[in-house]
Formats: sequence, C-alpha cells, structure tokens
Amino acid sequence: MLLNYKLFSKIYYFLILLLLIILGGTAGYMIIEGWSFINSFYMTIITISTVGYGEVNELTTYGKLFTSFLIISSFGTFAFAITSITTYVVGGEYKRYYKEYKMMKELKKLNDHVIICGFGRVGKQAAEDLIAHNNKFIVIERDQETIDENKNDDITFLKGDSTNDDTLSQACIRNAKAVITCLPKDADNIYVVLAAREFNEKMIIVSRASYPSAVSKLRMAGANNVIMPDSIGGSHMASLIANPDVMEFLDMIRIQGDQGCNVETVSYSELPKSLQDKTIGELEAKKITGVTIIGYRSVKGAYIVNPPVETVVVPGSKLFVLGNPEEIKNLIQHFHLQH
Repeated sequence: MLLNYKLFSKIYYFLILLLLIILGGTAGYMIIEGWSFINSFYMTIITISTVGYGEVNELTTYGKLFTSFLIISSFGTFAFAITSITTYVVGGEYKRYYKEYKMMKELKKLNDHVIICGFGRVGKQAAEDLIAHNNKFIVIERDQETIDENKNDDITFLKGDSTNDDTLSQACIRNAKAVITCLPKDADNIYVVLAAREFNEKMIIVSRASYPSAVSKLRMAGANNVIMPDSIGGSHMASLIANPDVMEFLDMIRIQGDQGCNVETVSYSELPKSLQDKTIGELEAKKITGVTIIGYRSVKGAYIVNPPVETVVVPGSKLFVLGNPEEIKNLIQHFHLQH
C-alpha cells in the first residue's frame, strides 16, 4: 500500500522536487566553484536546511549568487510541501484515497456479481430489488454528488464513466454475471452493451431504452433484454384499471418479506444428484414444503405454465416455484439446494 502512487502522490511530488534541488545544488557548486562532489553535496544540504554552519570554502561572487538562489528556492519548496501535506492529511484527502484504495482491493475479489451503470431513478430501483434478493452488485456512477447522497453500507459505488473500458474493467466485468445499463442516453447504453458483450460473451445484459428506435439496436449490440421504463409504467397503470386484482397479486409476488409471495427459479444443476432427472411428480415439492411448481423452462427455452407431473427435469432446464418466504426457505433446506 505504501507504494501506491495515487495514495501518496503529493508526498512523492515533494520528494522528487527535493531530490532535484539537491542534485541541482550539488552540480551547481561543482561547476561554479569547482568543488568535489562531497563538498558540493554537503554545502547544498546545509544551505537548504538553513542549519547555519559555516561555508565549506570561501565563495566566489557567482557562488554567493547561486547560494542565495538555492536558499530562496528551497525555502519555497519546503513551504509548499508543508502546506500540501497538511492539507492532504488534515483535509481528509488521504482518508478519501485510502477508502478508494480499499474499495479497489475489494473489487478485485468480486465474482458472479451484477454491474449497474447509472444511478438515476431506474438504477436506484434496480439496486433496491437486488438488495432485496441478496444479489452482489456494484454501481458505476459519474456524479460525485449522487454518490454522496446515496451512500450506505448496502451499495458499493465506483466513481467513473460507464462508457469507459477502464472503468468497466475496474468493476471486474469479466467476472460479472450480469450488467444492467440504465444511462439516460440510448447511445451510451448501446456502447456499454457492446463493450460488455466484448468483455464477457456469456453474461446477461439488460438495457434501458428511452426511444423505440433504440430497442432493435440494443438487441443487435448484444442486450438479452431491453426495457422501456416509460412504456412499462404506462402499461402497468392501464392494467391496474383493466385488471386491478391481477396486477395487485403480481405486485405482491415482487414483495420481499414475511407477508409477500415469491417466485424463485431452481435450475437442474442446483438440484442434488438424487433429485436430478426426476419428474415433477416425483419431486413432490408441494407436499413437502408447501411451494407450488408453476412453470418449467425447457432446454430449448420454451416456457410451460403449470407443467404436467410427468415432465422430466433434464440438464439445462429450470423450475419456477411460487411460495411465501418461509416456504421458499424450507424448499432450499429440504432439497439442500445450492441456491
């Protein structure tokens, strides 16, 4: 950590400047007075430190002028250094750099996490839902004021531009399982999708779109899903009028808590070997834990609602189960799911 350049940059600047003054002073006395390296170096040290020792040898007129210049320059250097270092430590700059350094060390350990690009209204909602589902994530945000206003223990912020490849690399995008890009400009979202897909071909990418014309471009760039918040919001509001009971039930499913219902996925690989390649009827999930298997996703990506009991859970398939939080917890514990 002591060798971290950014953390101690101002101290390094002072040391480099001091070294240049010593070298310049030593060379100056050797050239002007014709002294040896040791005498020139010693004269330089006692001059810039202002200890008041006598001169090594009698100075010539040019030597006196050079010594005066050396005293003035070294005095200004030390005054600048003291001011800078005091501001650096007392003003909290070092503390901020240290926190950033610690955060970067933690980021390097991230794996199988989600990256949220932008922390506006959409990004904030995405973060809240990921927290509710206990998903690891990091938020890339360029506005320091937004970061300061929303800092808390549940959210890790990385200050930077999401359209910058270096920033994405700092967020360990190669090890991420998903990217949610919700920047206000469609062009920026397209770039993030392209860059993310180049970094990681297998990750899930969900992008925001502000205009319908950008949807096809985002999908071509590599986005798995494209969401138009305004369109979804309008449809949701209309559905609350047309089918209020259905929408309220679906909203309740999204709630995390003792009173809510949850839909969870269970993939083939998460099942213990004793339960793999069994039929839904053989799993008897409803009888044992209270949850209901409401859906099945085949290897080819086809979705089956209320799948028949003879449906076999094969490699690459997934189950969708509905239940309250306690029932979901019982399901995981009973089947020893790696969930």
